[in-house]
Amino acid sequence: MAERFSQFLIAAPSSGSGKTTLTLGLLRALADRGLQVQPFKCGPDYIDTQHHATAAGRPSEVSPSEVSPSINLDLFMASPEHVRASYGRYVQGADVAITEGVMGLFDGSDRMQGSSAALAELLTIPVVLIVSAKAMAYSVAPLLYGFKHFYAGIRLVGVIFNNVGSASHYRFLADACADVDVEPLGYLPSNPRFAIPSRHLGLHLSAETDYEQIIQAIADELPKTVDLDRLLTVTQSPRPVPARVDTFVSEALTRRISIARDEAFLFTYQQNLDRLAQFGTITFFSPLHDSVLPDTDFLYLPGGYPELYAKQLSGNESMRTSIRDYCLSGGLTYAECGGLMYLSQSIQVQSRLTRSGTAWPMAGVLPVTTSMQAAKLTLGYRTVDWIGDDLKGVSINGHEFHYSSLTEPTPLPSVAAISNAKGIPVETKLYRVQNTFASYIHLYWGDKLAFIEQLFAHVETRPFTSLHPDGKG
Repeated sequence: MAERFSQFLIAAPSSGSGKTTLTLGLLRALADRGLQVQPFKCGPDYIDTQHHATAAGRPSEVSPSEVSPSINLDLFMASPEHVRASYGRYVQGADVAITEGVMGLFDGSDRMQGSSAALAELLTIPVVLIVSAKAMAYSVAPLLYGFKHFYAGIRLVGVIFNNVGSASHYRFLADACADVDVEPLGYLPSNPRFAIPSRHLGLHLSAETDYEQIIQAIADELPKTVDLDRLLTVTQSPRPVPARVDTFVSEALTRRISIARDEAFLFTYQQNLDRLAQFGTITFFSPLHDSVLPDTDFLYLPGGYPELYAKQLSGNESMRTSIRDYCLSGGLTYAECGGLMYLSQSIQVQSRLTRSGTAWPMAGVLPVTTSMQAAKLTLGYRTVDWIGDDLKGVSINGHEFHYSSLTEPTPLPSVAAISNAKGIPVETKLYRVQNTFASYIHLYWGDKLAFIEQLFAHVETRPFTSLHPDGKG
């Protein structure tokens, strides 16, 4: 008989209901009880996962064993088999697994496709609904009835209310639950101390905000008004059996893989790192704080907030020169979103003193400029079909989410045809300069072993040795 443990998906009728607030509070409250709590995120969001890891006390690792960071589970970017295998792998050893849903429970890229409900059905995870009860009382009854009975493929085990005005307000809500046979598990009262600031890519990641204080405040309040013991009981279910991990014989396990990670570059999918670790030794470095690039055979520049640190990145001239020399000497590189901006000629950011802003020089590998002026949101899933001779025929999915714009002084070709979730072509490009590939798209190659294999096999690589023996400043 399969071992049982507690697992559930936090969902809501819509965005803005408090899924992240309740998820962070529950992660910390249960971790404070001494439980091993494994967080997951439905969808492509790479900011919520940072907060999850903080709340659960789980740092990011390349090859995690007993502790793991928060893990993305995305049914557009990855196959159902891969998502199931990822979940089965990372719940091993956990006492509780909490998955934060995306948008409304049934909102997907096309109707329910890729939605929180689709993920809950695939993984047979019980669903706990979060409902913002501000300005609502008994009217919550038909809402709960609808979410419980709309789709038989999921199991709604209870509801937690957010933004509740008082204990008497909660009693009205509990009465509504009783009439539609949905178990009320408690509530979180309205409190400005529980508010987490937002910015243009979702929940803010900033040194100016004391996330630890906010998370702990929520966690301290929850046990007073949410029945945590009952929550753990109603969400008991069999632990998934871990799937067999695909194996292969690599001819280059000694390959040196350098990944940018600091305040400016921090948006990565853990499964991408796990996959890269199968091809060599990963070294993290900081374009902000280190002087030069480490000895490298493959450079990965992930997304982040380079515009917030444009002055510091520009001021680290030795690192900019080191990365430019590596790329222009034929070093194999993949840069995405913030990484693309760093490889551009400059990033223009809004100035408090001038309307035109300040253009901070960057690494200068790509013949383009980027700007945060007249910011406009570009958002959506992407399918990338390689048309270049090196990886011709390779297809891989990803996600695009940015406000910056890019200018090409001279029009540049794309080595891939890129379309959205409905197969409609988009203007986004995948650039190639020598062996440097760059795009606004965050690719997901966790289940694309062939992509990494072909990238290394079909693109000529030239080992790079830094000017400093340890690659550090």
